Amino acid sequence: MLALAALTAVSGCGALGADSSSSASTGSGLEKATLKVSILPTTDLGPFWLAQDSGYFQAEGLTVESVVAASGQASLAKSISGEADIAFSTYPPFFTARSSGAADMELVADATSVNPKSNAIVTVPNSPVKTIFDLAGRKIAITAKNTASDLLTRSVMQDHNVDYGKVKWVLIPLPNIAAALQQGEADAAYLPEPYVTQAAKTAGAIPVVDINTGATQDFPLTGYGATKTWVREHPKTLAAFQRAMQKATHEALIDRAKVEPLLVRFAKIDEDTAKLLTLPGYGSILDARRLQRVPDLLLQLGAIPSPIDVNSMIAPQAGR
Repeated sequence: MLALAALTAVSGCGALGADSSSSASTGSGLEKATLKVSILPTTDLGPFWLAQDSGYFQAEGLTVESVVAASGQASLAKSISGEADIAFSTYPPFFTARSSGAADMELVADATSVNPKSNAIVTVPNSPVKTIFDLAGRKIAITAKNTASDLLTRSVMQDHNVDYGKVKWVLIPLPNIAAALQQGEADAAYLPEPYVTQAAKTAGAIPVVDINTGATQDFPLTGYGATKTWVREHPKTLAAFQRAMQKATHEALIDRAKVEPLLVRFAKIDEDTAKLLTLPGYGSILDARRLQRVPDLLLQLGAIPSPIDVNSMIAPQAGR
């Protein structure tokens, strides 16, 4: 996911309250000192929570407030409306918003890519779905159309020559999918971690196919974005956010033990699940060649009508 850096932190900046935002901005050189980021409570946010908990945002002169969203599309909507400054989401909504003209979004930081066993299509023992070849014509739960759950499921089915044209797509929020599988509301579902491990524990869910295969192997999954206007008006604030995220991502990659307790606190998962689950591939620096896979898949699956050049959507990055 949502998708962070390792540069030397600036010291001497204490926590900033909302009332001190203006003076702090002037003192630190930032255009804005209090930053609102819309997020989804998934394992993709590990480095973000690490940056908060370890004081990396604070060291950059930033007070970062989280605004929880129900989906990636809802997260983008908060950024577009101004309720949030930066939005965390799976990548597809950023490109569909640009393609449809709904918003001129720019990508400001990478977050995650698919790792082996970090995302899967799952089912439960009493489901008629036993293998990926049973998915044709079945009820498959996803969070929303044209999101990663939708597109990656269709891509994996296409790789196995399974017709997704007759699938009944059932739109269900991630926290409710395990129960929906148990109750027969869906025959299978796309799930990221920690929901894969949680569904295995609560509903006996078993993977039908790992998303980290074929055309979606190591696929760019989540990142952070903001409107082009916001990026142009807040270059120093954005660079501070990027530096803190880069530092936190570097630490998350080399020491999983720093991430696990944060998942318990913020993603609301138990300690056993935090130890068992597969973490996504964390990253922070945006790579246009890697990210080009996302709009290319959107175009291939008919989610956007014309090609998008990722380079046109990447905001300036700190340290580059």
